Amino acid sequence: MKDELFTMASEIPGLSPEARARWQQEMERSLLRMKHFAEMVGSPREPAVGPTPRQEIYRTNKSRLYRYQSPRTRRTPLLFVPNLGISRPYIFDLMPQGSFVEHMTQQGFDFYLVDWGVFGEEDNGLTVEDAVTKILPRLARKALESSGASEMSVLGYCMGAPLSACFVATHPEFPVKNYINMAGPIDFAHVGLFGLWLDPRFFDVDKYVDTLGSVPPDMVKAGFKLLKPTMDLSAGLNLWWNLWNAEYVAGFNALNKWANEYVAFPGEFFRQWVKEFYQANRLVKGELVMGGKRVDLKRITCPVLAVGAREDNIAPPGCVKPLIDAVGSADREYVELPGGHISLIAGRGASVHCWPKVASWLAARS
Repeated sequence: MKDELFTMASEIPGLSPEARARWQQEMERSLLRMKHFAEMVGSPREPAVGPTPRQEIYRTNKSRLYRYQSPRTRRTPLLFVPNLGISRPYIFDLMPQGSFVEHMTQQGFDFYLVDWGVFGEEDNGLTVEDAVTKILPRLARKALESSGASEMSVLGYCMGAPLSACFVATHPEFPVKNYINMAGPIDFAHVGLFGLWLDPRFFDVDKYVDTLGSVPPDMVKAGFKLLKPTMDLSAGLNLWWNLWNAEYVAGFNALNKWANEYVAFPGEFFRQWVKEFYQANRLVKGELVMGGKRVDLKRITCPVLAVGAREDNIAPPGCVKPLIDAVGSADREYVELPGGHISLIAGRGASVHCWPKVASWLAARS
């Protein structure tokens, strides 16, 4: 069929060589579109994700600590703390040449990742305070023991940033050499639509948790879809125009798998998260208490980097940047990069703008 189309193009009178080449290119792409569309619809294959080799170092209840294979040429290990609930952490190691984990391990970092796990109804009593004062310190100590190092860098992404900032601020005895906040809200007065939806004038979190017990995955999914209702349509259109490109299709399938695997929030975690962070904004005000200790961000005195994304509608730059003024560090930097909440950490733009910036800043201090 391909040869017949090319023969047809050569027989059209008046076509310039350039026009004929464009015809052939479009015909090739159309055939590839049909091929890839048939594969996706007829016998879709489960995309392979999480390609970087790793080892489970420790587990506690549902949570896991993973260490990734790397040459380990940097002296200071890195503990990566992602969001709890919402989505699975393999977004950070999505596919070869499209993986933050892969990039950092190739740069020689001894990379540890916290996987909070998938929580069920039996975990509804888990609170933010439990995550900050019990689970995270235990995993951080195990990572430090595993690395054999005397100090560790901590990187928090999304919700993982305020959680890890609370940990660092309330555990001054833990040797944190560097701290990075990547797209994590600190000043919840500037969190955009989520802040409006969760405003206590409109949202009764006690009634919600007392009724449902937890936040089910479909509810989590609906909340994020409502932030940008046309996202699925635009993603479908972009897929159609790039359906000829096997690399694009592979990336779309991997990201689409992740984007549809939402996980539940434990009920008491959600209650405390909404009340103390979104509604009362206690973290940046210095009014938050964890494990009997006030969370004073001024106690974070190590070098600090905060990274915001210009088009982020989950953690807008205005709620990320305030960390710089809140900490007690002399070496502190804020950088605002192109992209949204997810494209800051995953995708082609992230590999150009974010990953090299984070790696170079950390390498100079590791």
